[in-house]
Amino acid sequence: MKQSAGSRRHLPSSPFNRPAQATPPVELFDVGDRVSHDQFGLGRVLAVEGDNDAVLIDFAGRQGRIMSPYSKLTKL
Repeated sequence: MKQSAGSRRHLPSSPFNRPAQATPPVELFDVGDRVSHDQFGLGRVLAVEGDNDAVLIDFAGRQGRIMSPYSKLTKL
C-alpha cells in the first residue's frame, strides 16, 4: 500500500488532538512557611538557598534539604 502525502487529521474528540500540558510553575517558599511533604510530613522552612534552588526544612526535630523542583512539597 502507498501512504498519502497529506497530513493526518484527528477528530475534535480525539485524545490525540489535545494541546501539550504546560509544566506547573515552581512554587516559591519563604522562611517561616509551613509545608507538607509526602514522605517527611509537616514542617517549617528554616532557610531558602539561592533563588529558591533549595529549601532547608525542620520536620519535627529532623532537618531536611529539599532541592527544586519541589514535586512532593506543598505550602500550607
